[in-house]
Amino acid sequence: MFNVLAAAWALFLGMALLMVGNGMQGTLLGVRGEIEGFSTLEMSFVMSAYFAGFLGGSKLAPEMIRRVGHVRVFAALASFISAILILYPAITQPWAWVLLRVLIGFCFSGVYVTAESWLNNSVTNERRGQALSLYMIVQMSGVLAAQALLVTGDPSGFVLFIIPSVLVSMSFAPILLSATPTPAFETTKPMSLLRLYQSSPLGCVGIFLVGGVYSAQFGMASVYASQIGFSVREVAIFVGAIYLGGLILQFPIGWLSDRLDRRLMILGAAALGGVVCILGLLPDPSLALLCVAAFVLGGMANPLYPLLIAYTNDYLDYEDMSAASGGLIFIFGLGAIAGPLAIGVLIGWLGPMGFWVFLGVLMLALAAYAGYRMTRRASPDRDEYGQYIPITPTTHAVTLDAAQEWLQEQAEEEEQQSATADGTDDTDTRAAG
Repeated sequence: MFNVLAAAWALFLGMALLMVGNGMQGTLLGVRGEIEGFSTLEMSFVMSAYFAGFLGGSKLAPEMIRRVGHVRVFAALASFISAILILYPAITQPWAWVLLRVLIGFCFSGVYVTAESWLNNSVTNERRGQALSLYMIVQMSGVLAAQALLVTGDPSGFVLFIIPSVLVSMSFAPILLSATPTPAFETTKPMSLLRLYQSSPLGCVGIFLVGGVYSAQFGMASVYASQIGFSVREVAIFVGAIYLGGLILQFPIGWLSDRLDRRLMILGAAALGGVVCILGLLPDPSLALLCVAAFVLGGMANPLYPLLIAYTNDYLDYEDMSAASGGLIFIFGLGAIAGPLAIGVLIGWLGPMGFWVFLGVLMLALAAYAGYRMTRRASPDRDEYGQYIPITPTTHAVTLDAAQEWLQEQAEEEEQQSATADGTDDTDTRAAG
């Protein structure tokens, strides 16, 4: 891990600054929207708009990179992000925030594609597994650090919007000045959604539901916390608990998923995440109680994304995995767009408790569907399992493709070593005879 960090520290530093900026603006808008008197429905459109832009960027950014190159795309999109962060407090109208969120989602998607391409090109295949783990830690740590920065200023002013703008601007330097050569960029023709669903119904349905859960956590958690009267410090603690759970529990859940029936892991994680939402429905819950619920929910929900991808890959040939990853990301994006809109309507009907109702229903629905699928299909042999890849939903298909290539090479090396060992044993046996 230290060798990976030494080889690509500039890229990791740049990505950490980007994640701090992104995580800070996501929570800050929820708090500022409450101050400005935006309705819950208006904020749900604002939060959903980010994922609409992000999905569009994942489709269009690769073509932009092929046409003008990584450096120009990264510099242009990151500049737009820095400018948009300053415009939020200058134009405090819901319609303006919706447009700005679409644009900033598009820009962040393109920036991630560019940065991840560089990162994947900067490490050898032998160290790619450590690089992926470190990348996930950097992403989650950046979002957690962003919550701590929220208490450094007044959300009704400009300072808290200037801080992420400056951090994003600073992220240009380590990435653009890195000595790592610009990689070639290739894309894979996507698999049709019908074929993808036929290959893994649970993977498709599950990734759609997880998209709704993730976007609700990322976009509406701060809206919910502001509505129940939390201070800025308490909002930051509550939102931070969600990401801390995702960071800490990602690895043990991934380790178990490589050794147990993945559907059982999906069912268990979704069921536990759904049940813990009951804590949020108790009358006058304390901050500590809500943080426990948030920690467990984040710890169960965030690992479900790579867990469902790993489960889907268990039923695919290697040559189809890259094509399937693009389809899964698209389905996730659809769920992420719908999530804030649905939760906004529920909060309008039920009040703040609609936040927990929505998350609980989606998690329990995923658990129920996983249980149903276990009765319809046999699990693949344990020997045919792919390896769990620790990634977050913001990871682009370019990193998924690189991770799958690394896993395939690891599997081939293990097969060769096993075959060599068997051949040696046979030779020794014949010689002894």
